[in-house]
Amino acid sequence: MASQSTYEFYKDDLSKIPPLRAIAETLLSDKRVRKVNAAEAYELARKQWDVMETDHPIYPEAAKRLGLPEGAKLLNHCHGKIVGRTALARRFYNRLSDSDQRKVAGDLREAICDLQERPLIKAEAVVGLDQDLMIKATILGSEDDAANIFNWLVNFTPFEELAEEYAKSTKLPIQDIIIIGDNLWRNEDPFYHNQGFPQLALVDEDCNVIYNFGMRYFGERKKGTLTLAWTSGIRVGMAACHGGIKEIDFSDCPDEEMKKIGKKSIAFFGLSGTGKSSHTNSHDNGGTLPEGFSKHVLHDDAFQIDTAKRVCRAWEPTLFDKTDSRPLGNPDWKYMVSVMNHAMMEIDGKVMPLGQDIRNPNGRALIDRDVLGKYVNRCSFPDSLCWLMKDTCLPPIIRFSDTYLAVAMGAALMTKRNLAENVSEEELKKLVFIPYANPFRVYELWKDVEAFAGVFDNGASGYSFNSVGYWKSSDTDLHAIPLQTSLTLQTMILTDKLEWEDWDLLPGAQLPKRNCIEKILPGFYDTYNPKNTENQAEYIQTLKDRFAQRRHFLEQTDDLNCKPQLLAKLTKMLRIKD
Repeated sequence: MASQSTYEFYKDDLSKIPPLRAIAETLLSDKRVRKVNAAEAYELARKQWDVMETDHPIYPEAAKRLGLPEGAKLLNHCHGKIVGRTALARRFYNRLSDSDQRKVAGDLREAICDLQERPLIKAEAVVGLDQDLMIKATILGSEDDAANIFNWLVNFTPFEELAEEYAKSTKLPIQDIIIIGDNLWRNEDPFYHNQGFPQLALVDEDCNVIYNFGMRYFGERKKGTLTLAWTSGIRVGMAACHGGIKEIDFSDCPDEEMKKIGKKSIAFFGLSGTGKSSHTNSHDNGGTLPEGFSKHVLHDDAFQIDTAKRVCRAWEPTLFDKTDSRPLGNPDWKYMVSVMNHAMMEIDGKVMPLGQDIRNPNGRALIDRDVLGKYVNRCSFPDSLCWLMKDTCLPPIIRFSDTYLAVAMGAALMTKRNLAENVSEEELKKLVFIPYANPFRVYELWKDVEAFAGVFDNGASGYSFNSVGYWKSSDTDLHAIPLQTSLTLQTMILTDKLEWEDWDLLPGAQLPKRNCIEKILPGFYDTYNPKNTENQAEYIQTLKDRFAQRRHFLEQTDDLNCKPQLLAKLTKMLRIKD
């Protein structure tokens, strides 16, 4: 399925083209705007004032695919104060009052006039890797933003690579995506967010357009594009997933019991730092998967679930990953295509990027999917969906036996912010709610609720993993939950090794039984049993408070309480028993 151009979508009545789409389309149609491919964008990026060329080679297979010269080197795009996403900079055009819309549209036209004083370039890509879900996208910026345009082409797929497949796709009732960026935009009007310097992400999700102004960080272009892609998928009845998913095949295992399991797919939803990529990309779950298994990763960050056809589809051919745990020499460096905000140093006569967040937090890289080994562009319907929580009151793993508890826990997913986001130090300390771990949702929450209820009702099982630590004697004195423990639990889910007992404090939730968990993780049952927590009364009160916060969050969410019956089904399940 393919998207439609502006003319195709609005041709029956061109007067219906929304103003933000008309402004973007007018700029794209300017004959002075030069269309570039990945190789041309790379050469322009090499000359960009805030980009440095290293001596580390780009992964040769990726360089060849992108048409780069043989021996092309990694480019390091370094920023100033802001090295992460700024969610507070978003302004949703369709939610503004009429007077604010007029103001913003005027400011936008003025910003576009300023942008046109500089040489402009544009590039085209296909968002989506499966022929049944492809959207054409165009990005436009000035020549001094070539690094972001090159990285955008790396992150998605240059249009010419998939032109034949795209041409064969059936048309979707969706507009092409348009992304306009200007890093040099400045506007001191307090209407716009200023943390570091003025920034604006102006979103019109109804017409698939985003403007990124004052935003150097590539994640804004990437997540802006994905925001519109996820929303497009929702518009055609699919579930949008800010998560990772992989498929494990046990068919070739010598162990007959394992062989009978066949294929299992498992998905993980969480913000950066919760273990989403670790769970999705781990080679063998820390050595716990049985001999003979094979693994295919769809993606570790973004996909769509088509419940009607019982498949999942990937949006991107690369990974945009943190490099804090990837020192130079880590095997993943072989697959690097571009890096951002890295310290560099001359080593044995070569200038090399160092990783490990030495220069600043949230150093990032675009990594070719070959780093995953085997991967696919579509995979089977998920057997398991796992919410990755940062809530010290929750045991390391919980299974949800009730659909609406599973859905409610995803809708009120509790976590902490992280250094991938441009927020204050105070905000980093707070527990926050990010429904389905997707801070990029721009449509009503009830649409996600209904979509995930459909996924669970069609056979997926729901779980939560605690990725922060579990209450020992207080909210700060915790039992650690090692990643190896969580990976082992994941394998036990995949191999059907867990048996469950009801958690008496939370109806609809279950915890692992002693006999099965102790065989593989000795000491787990007593260490993480809610009945064994110290200061039991304080623990239960804190647990009640957390679930009251969850209920309050959902009840105060305007785009959910407009569906009172649906809301009641969720809040009914979010109660701790006395």
